[in-house]
Amino acid sequence: MAENGNGNEAGKSARTGFLPIHTNAFDRVFIGTVIFVALHLLWMRFLEAHIPLYVATALSMLIGAVIVARG
Repeated sequence: MAENGNGNEAGKSARTGFLPIHTNAFDRVFIGTVIFVALHLLWMRFLEAHIPLYVATALSMLIGAVIVARG
């Protein structure tokens, strides 16, 4: 198949998401994992005394799912 100007094959449609970079599924899972770890570290430093870590886990899983599905 011939390529068009943006590097995609002519028969495939380019998927666009809200992330400002071109990503595949592995990239989005990796970004979600990094956010999961960073959010937990920040949560343990600043909020764990007031709000349980389970809330951070639920929040980061939700953010990760949105990134993987729509990023």
